[in-house]
Amino acid sequence: MKRRVILMGPPGGGKGTQAKSLSEAMGVPHISTGDMLRAARRDGTELGKKADAFISAGQLVPDELVNGIVAERLSQEKDGFLLDGYPRTVAQADSLAASGQSIDAVVLIDVADEKLVDRIVGRLSCPCGRVYHVRTMPPAVAGKCDACGSDLVQRSDDKEDVVRARLLAYHGQTQPLVDYYQKLGLLHRIDGDGSVEFVFEQIRKALEF
Repeated sequence: MKRRVILMGPPGGGKGTQAKSLSEAMGVPHISTGDMLRAARRDGTELGKKADAFISAGQLVPDELVNGIVAERLSQEKDGFLLDGYPRTVAQADSLAASGQSIDAVVLIDVADEKLVDRIVGRLSCPCGRVYHVRTMPPAVAGKCDACGSDLVQRSDDKEDVVRARLLAYHGQTQPLVDYYQKLGLLHRIDGDGSVEFVFEQIRKALEF
């Protein structure tokens, strides 16, 4: 039986990059809440149809539906998984436990808020999908994409006041969950302030694979 792992981390903490590498290295699927909702809607499951009604109306999918879709999706995985974006609350963690899914480890990528603000606020994006950073990865010509020459922009959700509000919300939502898994002895805190390779190696050692 392969590992069943939850991956947590703040916006701008590098969770997405690590999730891809970890999924490949561990040989388990990377499953995000967004992926599960899209799959349930695409497959036309009963829960997927109910979720679609909320999403189509521009509303948040209620917890009970998200919990059901997660349980439905994870029941298909007998050889482990890397769960990303769920649970987000203690109530969701309780629901996950009640569904019969035992979790082997919870990885929390930790980065100081000021580091995160610097990372995110300095980002510049191109419509072609390339992302730069004004200090650590600037374009060859200021304000222009190296690949296509388009003007680079700062996304509205990358502005400092928005980033700080997102981080405040993240901490408020996540801290009870951190305490929850800490008490269960499942939490591994990882220093996310380093290279991608450095962070990955810390996670690999913590998970012992």
